[in-house]
Amino acid sequence: MAQTVVPLRAIRAESSIGPGDVGLDDVRVPGAVARLEDVIGREARTTLYPGRPIAPGDLAEPAVVERNQVVAMRYLAGGLSIAAEGRVLSRARPGERIQVMNLQSRNTVWGVVTEHGVVEVGR
Repeated sequence: MAQTVVPLRAIRAESSIGPGDVGLDDVRVPGAVARLEDVIGREARTTLYPGRPIAPGDLAEPAVVERNQVVAMRYLAGGLSIAAEGRVLSRARPGERIQVMNLQSRNTVWGVVTEHGVVEVGR
């Protein structure tokens, strides 16, 4: 029997989705997510309303850094490696490009967030 994943309650944007937040509807909607495993642990991109099918585009990987969080910055070039601390200027997921303010120099640089929350500068 084909099923579709639907929220059991309203899920706000940028909220993590847990097992108690979603369930299965017996009606199959083309293009909607059909397995609970594909939704649980992900993050809502937009507000999800109870009973409405969840599309793959409604979901994202959870953010690993939050706005104003202090993170490690790393610059690697050839054999040169420089490390510093910075404050991220926006919330981001792994692989996203963000601006980070170096706490020592107060300069703002661009970097890419790793899955561990480190920002690699100069990639």
